[in-house]
Amino acid sequence: MNQPDLSATIENYLGILFVLERDNEPIVGARIAELLGVTPPTVTNTLKRMQRDGLVSSDDGNHIHLTTIGNTAARSVMRRHMLSEWMLVKVLSWSKLHGQAHQLEHGISDEVEAALLKELGDPELCPHGNPFPGYESSVSSWIPLTEIQKGTKVIIRRVHELAEEMPELLSFLEVNGIVLGKPTEVIDSLKFNQTVTLKVDECLVTLGFQTAKYIYVEVVPGPALV
Repeated sequence: MNQPDLSATIENYLGILFVLERDNEPIVGARIAELLGVTPPTVTNTLKRMQRDGLVSSDDGNHIHLTTIGNTAARSVMRRHMLSEWMLVKVLSWSKLHGQAHQLEHGISDEVEAALLKELGDPELCPHGNPFPGYESSVSSWIPLTEIQKGTKVIIRRVHELAEEMPELLSFLEVNGIVLGKPTEVIDSLKFNQTVTLKVDECLVTLGFQTAKYIYVEVVPGPALV
């Protein structure tokens, strides 16, 4: 199936399905509806069309999988989205890239996609640190903040795609300096109230686990601080 045959709606579904499948999360209608902000019946009807067109398959009527054709199309959707972010990175703030890239990605042809990949030097990561399809190993050593011990120094490396779907969260992270390449320290990680407190530029920033699990870091070598 050629890229022009896919509507913007179908491409949005493909992008979400790709991320969930890549992360080994179960692909079920309720989860898709939550992420796309639509009703479960809408998801059911859309998935039926996608199954009819050979983009997805279902093993038991509930769990969905991308087919070979669907995976190929989804990978192109993700590349075009990330390339759109890189096109915008010099003119928009970091927190606005994802939302605006959604407006551009659907209009990028196969020819333009290939030209942008070449012009940008075949990037491995998007501006939020997420891997282009095929470069998943580039982020495999980074760890979610929820798994980092108190007193550990880290560098912010990635904000997961699912967090990118929350513009207010991206804005909060940017305003508080929690952006890629930023060195920080985990001051506290409290399981009883599900919070992580970071020291960023001498300021303390507290995140709930539901947010912190989407922020991946690289541990700075050396002994943990007391």
